[in-house]
Amino acid sequence: MSKTILVLNGSPKKSGNTERLVAWFTEGARPQGAEVEVIRAAALDFKVNGCASCRACQKKKRYECVINDEAKEVLKKMAQADAVVFATPLYFYGPSAQLKLIIDRMFSLYKWDNAAGTFSSPMKGKTMALMVSAYEDIGLKIVEKAFKLIADYSEMGFKSLLVPNAGESGEIERIKGIRARTVAFAKKVCAT
Repeated sequence: MSKTILVLNGSPKKSGNTERLVAWFTEGARPQGAEVEVIRAAALDFKVNGCASCRACQKKKRYECVINDEAKEVLKKMAQADAVVFATPLYFYGPSAQLKLIIDRMFSLYKWDNAAGTFSSPMKGKTMALMVSAYEDIGLKIVEKAFKLIADYSEMGFKSLLVPNAGESGEIERIKGIRARTVAFAKKVCAT
């Protein structure tokens, strides 16, 4: 059975370093038999910026956001995928704002029983992967830690590819072996 992988490209640029990482990841995953779908977070039509904290999703049986916009469909795809890959440039020691909008809406993919101190989620057992490129080498571990905390809390497997010193848009290609490293990373994600 082939894996389904949802890649969320958080870069606002169409031809930047993140776009290249996503292309190389796809190049490595598809020959493994994976079904890969790439979604550009910056191209989504949002009705709200992030989670509205209405908590209406907690009253529904299904794991879905009650806000009807394109993010709702992305969240549905996340719940169905075997692996979710977050790809982002490093912006002020965090993921891009475009990707953060989706991350905050993930609240709808969890149902908490606060009295029992438990939760259920369709994300349990899936793989979360993170690909981050940065102009220099400062801040990558901070972003990785945040995503790892989400994965650990969600009982998801976690893998990351951090690319320091990628420079400005397109300069990532000058990093020796980065394409091969990204293709190998995709194969690891497919193997989990």
